[in-house]
Amino acid sequence: MADRARAARMAKRIQTIVANTIEHSVKDRRLELVTITDTQLTGDLHDATVFYTVRGRTLDEEPDREQAAEALHRARGQLRKAVGDQLGVRFTPTLTFTLDTVPETSARLEELLAQARQRDQEVARQAEGATPAGDANPYKTSPHEGRPESEADGW
Repeated sequence: MADRARAARMAKRIQTIVANTIEHSVKDRRLELVTITDTQLTGDLHDATVFYTVRGRTLDEEPDREQAAEALHRARGQLRKAVGDQLGVRFTPTLTFTLDTVPETSARLEELLAQARQRDQEVARQAEGATPAGDANPYKTSPHEGRPESEADGW
């Protein structure tokens, strides 16, 4: 088992190598819109999980995630060789590519927060002219409340 700091450094280096290799060496147009977002390495340094996102050619266009996954799968050997050549370790880790769902999850959370804000505004708008249904002070008070302390104790 390698220490966590070494695994983190290697993961960051693998991320950089894979991203640069995709950008400069891999000749697959399906990978033009792929961004490597993170890499995690197992404790034994034998398996690396590379997280990626895919964007569409325009803001309105949906990304082609299946084509990107297929292209990454086909380029896996070339990418692993580049990692092995540049990393300089005895065992080159296997590469597994996983679609990063963080952007979609954060967009969904932002959407839910916007809905909650809208509902809060509606409730506040309805409560603007409302009056309490019961007494102005709904809490029970003791009969001694409001009198000076000397009178309340009976002294």
